[in-house]
Amino acid sequence: MDPSKPSILLNSHMDVVPVFEDKWTYPPFSAHMDEHGNIYARGSQDMKCVGIQYLEAIRRLKLHEHRFKRTIHISFVPNEEIGGVLGMKDFVHTKDFQALNVGFALDEGVASPEEHFYMFYGERSIWHVAVECTGTPGHGSFLMDNTAGEKIRVIIDRFTDLRTKEREKLKNPEIQLGDVTSVNLTQLKGGVQTNVVPTSFTAIFDIRLDPSVDHEEFEAMIKKWCEEAGTGVTYSFEQKNDKVENTKLDDSNPYWIAFKKSCDDLGLSLQIGIFPGGTDSRFVRNVGIPAIGFSPMNKTKILLHDHDEYLNKDIYLKGIEIYTKIIPGLANV
Repeated sequence: MDPSKPSILLNSHMDVVPVFEDKWTYPPFSAHMDEHGNIYARGSQDMKCVGIQYLEAIRRLKLHEHRFKRTIHISFVPNEEIGGVLGMKDFVHTKDFQALNVGFALDEGVASPEEHFYMFYGERSIWHVAVECTGTPGHGSFLMDNTAGEKIRVIIDRFTDLRTKEREKLKNPEIQLGDVTSVNLTQLKGGVQTNVVPTSFTAIFDIRLDPSVDHEEFEAMIKKWCEEAGTGVTYSFEQKNDKVENTKLDDSNPYWIAFKKSCDDLGLSLQIGIFPGGTDSRFVRNVGIPAIGFSPMNKTKILLHDHDEYLNKDIYLKGIEIYTKIIPGLANV
């Protein structure tokens, strides 16, 4: 082993999203395994399976006294499900992280219902935009000018029209969700009483910008929509991710070559694309470190964040075997 060589980081996050326990067949934190070998647990897919698969794969490699050219680090970070602010987002800028000398990182992907496995080399940028429309208040029986309701309708129409346009692109079977910009109205706030025209309404949108989008141009479009809606319309960001370069999948990236060779040797079929959500990989890539998102779960219904999240024991055990091949390939680059 040469400690001077850039290391390999195997990352996973420890936090999970909340549960609605009455919607679960079994207690969501019991890890109950049914007669089909399905293990029911919050985080079974997202992504406690991967973290433990890392550890078990490393244990098996150590038992067989394998040695590698590069140091392997395993990290378990918090707060991924709420934006990573107190987790990987801050960690990558610390001296402790820099001391790890990371050259490449593996992180989570998502389950695949098909025979193939999903693999991701980039992510969409997360923007959470709040648009506040202020206007003339008054009695609910009047027809006043310049009301907040009229303005919020314009805003909702503009964002929804963009959403419709992006959805149309998905009719092309060659285009995946990660290749388009998603727009969803997630919150509406305003109003005090049925017969009172309110001073303001606020609409909040969850937007995921595909990597080809120019961020400055997109924000300029939002600003223009606010101006078209009328006076007293402003926007702000609850979250606004930077534009992050995708990990290169060519000969310039020896880690990708090693990852792909390991998958080919195992006979794994990969569907490669842009991750539609957000993972800690975006913070790693943002400091110039190549990263791949991959969870060894195929033939598995996508249930992350859903009720009755589960992973079959055979798929889980197969994932450990997969990592015992991929990890050495990366660590010997």
